[in-house]
Amino acid sequence: MTDTHRPIHRALVSVFHKEGIEDLAAAFVRMGVEVVSTGSTAHALERMGVEVTPVEQVTGFPESFDGRVKTLDPHIHAGILADMTNDSHVRQLEELSIQPFDLVVVDFYPFTQTVRSGADEAAAIEKIDIGGPSMVRGAAKNHASVAVVTDPSDYAYAARAIESGLGFDLDERRELACKAFAKTAAYDASVAQWMAQRWGASLDEPDLTRTWTRSHELRYGENPHQKAALYVDPLDYGGFAQAEQLGGKPMSYNNYVDADAAWRAVWDFAPQKAVAVVKHNNPCGLAVARSVAEAHLKAHACDPVSAYGGVIAANAEVTLEMANNVRPIFTEVIVAPSYEPAALELLKTKKKNLRILKVPRPPQARSQIRGIDGGLLVQGMDMIDAPGDDPSSWKLVSGADADEDMMRDLQFAWRAVRCVKSNAILLAHGQASVGIGMGQVNRVDSCHLAVERANTLADGERRSDGSVAASDAFFPFADGVRTLMDAGVRAIVQPGGSIRDEEVITAANRAGVTMYLTGTRHFFH
Repeated sequence: MTDTHRPIHRALVSVFHKEGIEDLAAAFVRMGVEVVSTGSTAHALERMGVEVTPVEQVTGFPESFDGRVKTLDPHIHAGILADMTNDSHVRQLEELSIQPFDLVVVDFYPFTQTVRSGADEAAAIEKIDIGGPSMVRGAAKNHASVAVVTDPSDYAYAARAIESGLGFDLDERRELACKAFAKTAAYDASVAQWMAQRWGASLDEPDLTRTWTRSHELRYGENPHQKAALYVDPLDYGGFAQAEQLGGKPMSYNNYVDADAAWRAVWDFAPQKAVAVVKHNNPCGLAVARSVAEAHLKAHACDPVSAYGGVIAANAEVTLEMANNVRPIFTEVIVAPSYEPAALELLKTKKKNLRILKVPRPPQARSQIRGIDGGLLVQGMDMIDAPGDDPSSWKLVSGADADEDMMRDLQFAWRAVRCVKSNAILLAHGQASVGIGMGQVNRVDSCHLAVERANTLADGERRSDGSVAASDAFFPFADGVRTLMDAGVRAIVQPGGSIRDEEVITAANRAGVTMYLTGTRHFFH
């Protein structure tokens, strides 16, 4: 069997981050490896006792243009790209008096960190690395001859390979090459994403180029047999995925899904103070109020049974009063932009398993990506920003004009139904949900479910009486609206657009129920 190890006699080292490089330096010294290096990397290695050949001594060309050009030279790239298993390449190197490299160790300018720091455009552009990715791509392509190390966590691994006298075998070089191409692809994708965001490119582009960085592994996915991990947008520094956890157990996959849904829901109501209670990616209560504590009480009252083991989100600072109200309720996650110190202390000490998240800013995502077998579906985020979301554009088709209180509840219900899984019906009163029918395969069943929950979860109180209703899409038949009207619903807002709109409107007129059409739909699958 052929031995595929390639001993490391000559290395090219150029790294921005120097952490861990002392392992390599020690191995270079012990094994007498010839090291070619650049700028600050060369100085760092020399301080560690490594004899370094400056790159300009190899190229015969000085570092220039503020460091933009230093390794972009045939004397470097020929040494990286020459295939040492090819006799013609070996002869050409000899003719050109160029020495090959056995190892390339490179990391890149910190582009994403620079962007996240808030640096201006010129500073960000200066941190777009050119020479580093070029060397890495060349070495990774030529992995038959060259080992490439791009991850500081592999420095100790490389040091062991050097000190063994054997270097890396072909399988190891292939693994390192895969990591290298993944790094250059992610780096370029971040640059492309930043440019698209900054200069207004849209999702109409023929290719979608994005990257996400692995933050950490989760215990498991939706179920224990599924592997899962959190990946974050490398250019984002304040989104929900980067939430600061202030207390409680580690977040699970399902915790993230539910808490993200709740977080989006409450910001649909800003600048009003809002609280959402979510379970299995569906709200079991939403409300707005003058105080966040009152909003929580109203949201919880919608379905206190389902709220057990749920997620709570608030779009305003959690007060001590709200924390005291949350304390007796078994809750998996609470997320808010901030917490009063006394509220945080109470939640941390009295509810040790409660996951407490702090997210400083509202959601900002404007697109959604969903995987399907063999591809992705990409769409703009469903926001409350369509023309039909403005109540002034609603068309009254039945009953009397809504008075101020009724219109306030209709507006609340319309915003709240956006975050309910289709088919969605939401009953509201006093700017709080009182009954929610979600996820049913026909709309009339959602109507029955919303009414049932309104009237069976509040000690016998018929909360459907005098409520208003919102439907996320049109009523295909009149049976759904009859179910709502029979339960005492006094006003309905819905998109319209059914071939049986007249039948539905006639039913509402006969019952004297106010009905508005929005012309806008909010399906949520």
